[in-house]
Amino acid sequence: MKITIFTILFTFACFNITKARPVSYPGGLTLMLMNSAMKNSLHTHYSPTAKTSLGYKIEYWRGDEFTLNMIQMNNLIKRWNKPESQANFYLKSAIGAALSDKADFESKKNFAGFIGISTDWENQRYFIQYANRYTKAFEIKDFYTQFIHLGIAPYIGEYGDIHTWFMIKIDHTPEFDRKLVFTPHLRFFKNVHLVEVGADTKGKIMFNYVFRY
Repeated sequence: MKITIFTILFTFACFNITKARPVSYPGGLTLMLMNSAMKNSLHTHYSPTAKTSLGYKIEYWRGDEFTLNMIQMNNLIKRWNKPESQANFYLKSAIGAALSDKADFESKKNFAGFIGISTDWENQRYFIQYANRYTKAFEIKDFYTQFIHLGIAPYIGEYGDIHTWFMIKIDHTPEFDRKLVFTPHLRFFKNVHLVEVGADTKGKIMFNYVFRY
């Protein structure tokens, strides 16, 4: 049932998704609704300053059939602004509860939390991001995940043009059945709109619509 609910939410709400950096501008609100090969997630947060955001995150991990409900904090540790590029380093942490759908853990609620880092660098031609996370849900699941996200722009457009990126995301999830997931995709953006579309090597479709505010 949880899969169905998330799929319906994704289908009808994808055109109102905002996907932004972990910390927005002071007073900024962000909503992120994402589907991947491993999980469905909803994350909303508020940034009281340019270096901190606090919000709520729910994740449903489909293969292992468990849900994480957490309060998440993101902290911008360092930003490097250069004339033609930018780099960022973030610390991400969360605390909350886990609930499993499996019979062995049915009706059991467990303390859960995670901690990890995210760092990225980009200019008009290239993009690279790395992130990792250790999650502990006590009796339900303890796991480590990491990914690298790479992109290259085939052309550099002017302000207001449609910009195109060839991207690939590589997820490493050693404690799950699919330990390595490759997802090639295209990214298009114009002004405040961004679209990502692709599929992983097992044929799972990835589609994101982004609106920044």
